[in-house]
Amino acid sequence: MAMERTLAIVKPDAFGRGLSGEIVSRIQKAGFQVVAIKSLRLTKKEAEGFYAVHAARPFFGELTEFMSSGKVVVLALEAEGAILKWRDTMGATDPAKAAPGTIRRDLGTSIGSNCTHGSDAPETAAFELGYFFAGYELI
Repeated sequence: MAMERTLAIVKPDAFGRGLSGEIVSRIQKAGFQVVAIKSLRLTKKEAEGFYAVHAARPFFGELTEFMSSGKVVVLALEAEGAILKWRDTMGATDPAKAAPGTIRRDLGTSIGSNCTHGSDAPETAAFELGYFFAGYELI
């Protein structure tokens, strides 16, 4: 399996509940290298730009409102097969359907408040990493 990079986000619900440290700890215990990390608060416009691929979907407004409702932590992660590995570590979008021991199962409270985001493909990861990190931050 090839070394990959992916984006992870600790969402506002998890940040607000003081779970950022727990989630970063789980990321490291899962074997990811944290290449870059920062905390920020997205504006509504920045959230809309990040989630532009979902603009036509009915949940777009609610999603971008939520993602701009509080601070987030964005991380550039590296590991062999990082994209799939991070998605497996997070668990299913719906915490009730996520596998035991996954972040979303253990810490999420609903489909909307599921603590984390992760890229779903190499192209998505490239866009998402570039959205939050300048090239020099990923060296």
